[in-house]
Amino acid sequence: MAFAEWLRVNSQHYLLEASEREMAEKYLGAAPPSTGGGLRAQFWRRVFVPAYRLVPWSWRRSLMQMMPGSHRRQWTYRPSWKGRAPPPSDPSP
Repeated sequence: MAFAEWLRVNSQHYLLEASEREMAEKYLGAAPPSTGGGLRAQFWRRVFVPAYRLVPWSWRRSLMQMMPGSHRRQWTYRPSWKGRAPPPSDPSP
C-alpha cells in the first residue's frame, strides 16, 4: 500500500469515528467508549483528528490535490435531462 493510500484510509477511518462519536454525544447523550488500537490509534484520535480540524479548508484542499488518489480523477460530463428520462439509445419502435 502506498503512503498516500495508507494516509487516506487511516484519516478517513479516524475522522469518521470522531464524527460518529460527536453525533452520538449530541443526539444520544453519550458516546460509546473508544475501543482498542493501542498507541497508534491514540495518535490518530488525540493528535491527528484535532490537528486536522484546526487546518483551514483551503490548506486541506491544496494538500489533497498534491497527493495521488481518486480525488484527482477527471470526471466525464453527463448532461442534465432536467427531470426527464434520457432518450432511448435505440430509437426503434
